[in-house]
Amino acid sequence: MELAASRSGREMPGLESSAANASTNSRRPKVFVVIGINTAFSSRKRRDSVRDTWMPQGEKLIQLEREKGIIIRFMIGHSATSNSILDKAIDSEDAQHKDFLRLEHIEGYHELSAKTKIFFSTAVAKWDADFYVKVDDDVHVNLGMLATTLSRHRSKPRVYIGCMKSGPVLSQKNVKYHEPEYWKFGEEGNKYFRHATGQIYAISKDLATYISINQPILHKFANEDVSLGSWFIGLEVEHIDDRNMCCQTPPDCEWKAQAGNVCVASFDWSCSGICKSVEKIRSVHEKCGEEDSAIWGVRV
Repeated sequence: MELAASRSGREMPGLESSAANASTNSRRPKVFVVIGINTAFSSRKRRDSVRDTWMPQGEKLIQLEREKGIIIRFMIGHSATSNSILDKAIDSEDAQHKDFLRLEHIEGYHELSAKTKIFFSTAVAKWDADFYVKVDDDVHVNLGMLATTLSRHRSKPRVYIGCMKSGPVLSQKNVKYHEPEYWKFGEEGNKYFRHATGQIYAISKDLATYISINQPILHKFANEDVSLGSWFIGLEVEHIDDRNMCCQTPPDCEWKAQAGNVCVASFDWSCSGICKSVEKIRSVHEKCGEEDSAIWGVRV
């Protein structure tokens, strides 16, 4: 990877220094996993609902970092207007909770692929983690099960973990998930290559570093999950399809929990997250959540 970055660095100034920062910054804390919760300016209630359920707060959040090497942050960029009321609101919220990772990125729904690249690059520069996870703020997560799942794959160099799918490439304009570059995927009616659904996925250190090093030349498709999958095409990557990372909300995840098969993550496919998550995530947590002590018993 460093060799590829060195070659590219001669062609694109700044790329080589990005590689050096990611691989030689000895000041980066060594941790187990960095979890970035994708959020938006308008999603304060969603963030509070996550804080009230599966995300530890205050001293517990610090303890989780110190004892388990698990970093959890809401990730968000900036508004198009410098020092706007939106940015000030996030600054105020961060001063209260101290649980944000601010990205050098202009927020926008159609900029999710760019935001994902910048998240991984920012996280790699800040923490030396075994894994990096992206999750949406309307998804319920059991941290103990997530940590247990990741620890099984710790010895593997390049892993891409999530619920793998292969949906149709939508060439029609004005439909949700329209793909303007549909022609690149072959004949009409073709499907995308296999990739992890965007609600939650994990990648290992080498892959996050690869994204950080090559960020300026990684192509962005219309859909963020497709973009991520495309960056790994042609690499020696193990795709791990883990259906415990995409359980449905109750009764599905509830039945599994009662049977002793606690889910890593739960959401509604129909809403690409928990439908009306602010109102429902508490119920999902009560019916499908692991014991509060679960994360503290995991060996990482």
